[in-house]
Amino acid sequence: MGENTTEVLTGAAVLAAGIGFALYLGTTTGVTDRTSGTYELRASFRSIEGVSVGTDVRLAGVKVGSVTDVALNPETYRADMRFAVKDGILLSDDSTISISSEGLLGGNFVELIPGGSPFDLEPNGEIEDTQGAVSLISLLLKFVSGSKE
Repeated sequence: MGENTTEVLTGAAVLAAGIGFALYLGTTTGVTDRTSGTYELRASFRSIEGVSVGTDVRLAGVKVGSVTDVALNPETYRADMRFAVKDGILLSDDSTISISSEGLLGGNFVELIPGGSPFDLEPNGEIEDTQGAVSLISLLLKFVSGSKE
């Protein structure tokens, strides 16, 4: 009887650890819905290279949200991005959004730069002032080739 109890307890512990790992994996990879307590905004970029669903959205270096959707606009050929920002983080309607890099070996993230307007963006509003991703490889190629463009 004691041997079966030990096997059942061990199996339950392994099952609980597996479920815990699956939940952790779901939240860290963006598979599960982490947008409660947030509101969505939009922006359109020339290039969002290195940004995908789940990429951090930061304000003053602090994560305040994440990218929820990325799509190519077939009319403008620009990358349309939707992102969720935590409730309580109010952005003025003249705020800027840009794609930034964590360094030479780091990934990209979305950076919010608040403006000075007294009017705030409403949920589902669009940030007009955008700065797309700068390709490090193309910059290096221009430097090496001596191009002045």
